[in-house]
Amino acid sequence: MRAGLAAVLASALLLAGCAQSVDPIERLGKRAAQGVRPSSPAAHQAYRRWGLAAPLAAPPSHPVRPLTSQRPDTALPQVVHHVATTDKVVFLTYDDGAERDPRFVDMVRDLHLPVSFFLTNSVVGPGYGHFARLRAVGAGIENHTLDHPAMPGLPFAGQRAEICGQQEKLRSRFGVRPRLFRPPYGTYDTTTLRAAADCGISALVLWRAAMTSDGITYARGARRLLPGDIVLVGPDEATGPALKERTRRLLRRVQAQGLTVGRLEDYL
Repeated sequence: MRAGLAAVLASALLLAGCAQSVDPIERLGKRAAQGVRPSSPAAHQAYRRWGLAAPLAAPPSHPVRPLTSQRPDTALPQVVHHVATTDKVVFLTYDDGAERDPRFVDMVRDLHLPVSFFLTNSVVGPGYGHFARLRAVGAGIENHTLDHPAMPGLPFAGQRAEICGQQEKLRSRFGVRPRLFRPPYGTYDTTTLRAAADCGISALVLWRAAMTSDGITYARGARRLLPGDIVLVGPDEATGPALKERTRRLLRRVQAQGLTVGRLEDYL
């Protein structure tokens, strides 16, 4: 009788343990989002697997945020292409959602790489599962409209529908409404700011540097990466290198300039 009771208890404990188990990728994603870096030998060698000469430096545990999170003269969202911080970090951002290479998920996971994706619903289409996996390993998911129109000149109702519509799409997919919005083509007008504010957006995110198949280009200012730079990793070109290769080249440049990668959502 006692042996039978012990077997029942053991089975119950085993089932309870299974009920509490967490998918290892999801668990690692939570650790990545918290800035926790595993200490296993395999983790220490991940940078070599992805073509880096040294590990990425950990970003600051207490980010230095700008003094204000909104435009000082209005209730409209701030417009940023560069974050005013003394931390030696840059921010990697990706647009649209057309490229869905499973190996890039591995890269983000292995390197604990904080990246932000600005998604367009009509581009992602049925591919939201890929971005759920990226979010599970620590990526930020942000708004890039429903259909990628040029915003300037569109009426308020049209701009609001594009922004708020994608807010709802992302909320239904991921359970969160983004605070950050990137207007298509990096163009906007005052109506865009008003519509974005009405949709709960706190910042319009542009970029100071862009990584293309030909290297890094700069929209303004110094011709080198600076602390606080927002970098757009440009869309795929038919004959250009894959997303993970463009990212690897950018990471090498980041490291060569004494910088590392920060999480944009921690600073805005």
